[in-house]
Order: sequence, then structure tokens, then C-alpha cells
Amino acid sequence: MALEVGIVGLPGAGATQLFNALTRAGAQAHDLKEHVGMATIADERLEPVAAVEHARKITPASIRVVDVPGTGPQLLGNLRQVDALLMVVRDAGEVEELRLELLVADRDHLERRLERVRQQGKSGDPKLRREAEHLQRLLGHVEAGGTLADYHEELPPELDPLTTKPVVVVANGSGTVPDGPSLAIDLALEEELAELDDEEAAAFREGGRSALDEVAGRLKDALDLVTFFTAGEKETRAWTLRRGQTALDAAGTIHSDIARGFIRCEVIPWQDLVECGTRAEVAKRGLQRLEGKDYVVEDGDVLNIRFNI
Repeated sequence: MALEVGIVGLPGAGATQLFNALTRAGAQAHDLKEHVGMATIADERLEPVAAVEHARKITPASIRVVDVPGTGPQLLGNLRQVDALLMVVRDAGEVEELRLELLVADRDHLERRLERVRQQGKSGDPKLRREAEHLQRLLGHVEAGGTLADYHEELPPELDPLTTKPVVVVANGSGTVPDGPSLAIDLALEEELAELDDEEAAAFREGGRSALDEVAGRLKDALDLVTFFTAGEKETRAWTLRRGQTALDAAGTIHSDIARGFIRCEVIPWQDLVECGTRAEVAKRGLQRLEGKDYVVEDGDVLNIRFNI
């Protein structure tokens, strides 16, 4: 399953412009509905790896993007399952306003969860009673001015709080951005460039890097992701994993059947594959390794997973 990022912004800030720039979906901000699309994560290593295999198809890693039409608690609640947030602002003051909106949405969700668990706990289930007591302590912490992010106990997994998710701030235009993982982008321009093909857009930028590549890179850093590659003549593809995940996790990212039938994993660092020019030369130099399902995947690994169903 692809990682997922939610876009939040105050009215007119440019959230849907960013969505269109990332996904090329052509969504309309005024239609007031949730937009969902896929954005690619550029990686300069992908094409050299594909060239070794003479791949007929090259597929970059991707991330699912959700744009919600507003900032009320109910709308923001649709982003509880995302892995990170892109916060679109026009100036630094909007950052604090949006953080407050997220805080209010979390408190609203916490109160509703507590009320529901209390009602269910009347059945006498000790597990529900313990959860209600925990939620009451958590609500007291929030009412005292704390946040879910600085709560000293482990949060109930059912909450999926918004305020604990990684955030990348995007300032639309020349807005002032605060310290931290943030960057300024002319979203109107990027939305227009998204309507061009890659060569035309690159020519307009005069060879410069797309600001959207920078957004994807910041998200990769915020989520602490690594990229691995599967390479063959039919298709060479990039995939993402959380840092620390294993070869078995990589197999599952590709397909659940591959994970279920996992036997072993052939691993080649991408630099070695490109330098050697062929898999045969890699093997000749002893640069390919066989690893088991517990192998922790490194950024840039080229994996060939053997499996049997």
C-alpha cells in the first residue's frame, strides 16, 4: 500500500493548486469535494539502474495525496489515516492558525471517542473501562494546555491524532516560512507547468530542479523513508519503505503473494550495479549478497526477491 499524505490549508491558500501540481489531476478548488491522486517521488538513481537492464518501462516511487476542502474537525478527520501532512500557507501566521485547527480537531475527536467508550463501558467490559480512564486523563492533559504530541503516556492507537503527524510547510509564493521543514513555491506557476509534458516543463525551468521534487524529498525525509529498486528488462521500478523495515516488508510492498512465498533476497547496492554494468559482472566481483527475510533494507538497494507460492 502506498504511503499517504494529506494537504491542509486555509481557504485561498493554494492547497488544491499544490494537489494539482503534484498529481496533474486538474481538480477544481471550488467544487468543495475531497480530491485523491498519486504523486511521484523523483530519484536520479532510477534511470541509471534502468539503463543497466535496458528496461522498457521505468516507474518511479509514488505517494497517495489527499486534498480536503476545508479545515473543520469533520473534514480534517478524513486525514487521520495519512502518514504526513503538507501544510499550505501564505505567511507564517497561517501556520499557527492551522496548527490550532488541527489541535481543535484532535480534541473534538478525543471527546467523541471518550463519550463512545464510556457508553460501551457500561456493559462492564474492564478493557473499555480502562480505555475510558486513559482517555479522561488524556483529555485533562489537553484541557490543561498540553497537546497529544507531548503527552507522557502512549496514545491509544484508535485516536490517529493529526497533531503528531510529520508536517512539511509549503509557503505559496513569496510568503515567509518559519524554521523547520518548509519551503516557498509559486503554486500557480507549478500548477501551470504540471499541464505541460516533462520536456516542456524542464525547458521552462532551464534545467533547474522542480520545486515539487523538493516537496517529495522533504516528505521522504519527514517520513524517514528509504528507496529500493526492482530492476528488469520489462520494468525497473522504485519503491519506498520506512527506515528499518526488512526484506519481507519490501516483498509485501511489491505484492502480498511475494511476501507469503518469500524464500530469499538477492541484494546489490545500486552504485555497484551501475558501475559494473551487468549483473554478471556484479556476481563476478562478489558484490551480490543473499539475504533472508529479516535483512534490513538499505537506501539504494536493488532487490531481486525469490519466492514460491
